[in-house]
Amino acid sequence: MVRETGGPEVLRLEDLEPPQPGDGEALIRVRAASVNPIDWKYRRGLSEKPLPAILGIDVSGTVEISNVEGFAPGDDAFGFAGSGAYAELATAAAGAIVTKPPGLSHEQAAALPVSALTAWQALYDVGGLQRGQTALIAGAAGGVGHLAVQFAHYAGARVIGTGSARNRDFVLGLGADEYVDYTLQAVAEAVSGADVVFDTVGGETTASLVGAVAEGGIIVTIASAPPTEGAAQRAARAELLISRTDADQLAHVAALVEAGDVRVEIAEILPLDEVARAHELSESGHVRGKLVLTV
Repeated sequence: MVRETGGPEVLRLEDLEPPQPGDGEALIRVRAASVNPIDWKYRRGLSEKPLPAILGIDVSGTVEISNVEGFAPGDDAFGFAGSGAYAELATAAAGAIVTKPPGLSHEQAAALPVSALTAWQALYDVGGLQRGQTALIAGAAGGVGHLAVQFAHYAGARVIGTGSARNRDFVLGLGADEYVDYTLQAVAEAVSGADVVFDTVGGETTASLVGAVAEGGIIVTIASAPPTEGAAQRAARAELLISRTDADQLAHVAALVEAGDVRVEIAEILPLDEVARAHELSESGHVRGKLVLTV
């Protein structure tokens, strides 16, 4: 529970009355939740969220009460929690959860919703990535980035990832064709003509990627204001992605993971009572893959 904005110390474990599912909602006993940057941005007050609040969007668990067609008590489901996933019980709306495939653990499933749909929608819904094109993924080892590398590779695109030296082998192992160590060379000096540039980093990185985009290409960012003027000078576009819930896309990604076509990298699994440490790790900006909390 967060009752005031601030550092990780404002995260507190409290005993509360369980949430009650309304019409079109299910009550889920949480097995795992994952940490996304938006969680600590809410906690710090960098993004608006009414307080007090239970944080956490990604959830995987077992249905206890169902007012949702297609789900019954005892079914395993994962998706987007409406009442907050950092809890023993959480509600989720119809269309926000899908059945958890038996081949996925709750930890794997909880790592997917926000990151996977963000990567998928950035590359395909907004970026329009097609087979044979080039995709540049900035922050390729992160929670969103490592999935974007695999999605682009799976679709038959040429994939270029960026990051520090320690993540080179990891990103190339995910299917990237090339890797740029941004600490040694400016990305726009190493890369040109990328059809889709996906920025997961933000800050100064966003503007620095403009030189890498192809004429007629697009820069999609999730972390900063889109560099529209710079992109326009190259006859390209720049857009900010705000991802949306899509049960069909989530089920498709889960099937890819279960089939072994996509790998979910989990950096660390922590118990819920270590949520403050999980936030500290996430804020460091150096996590490979996802941080998962177990309940």
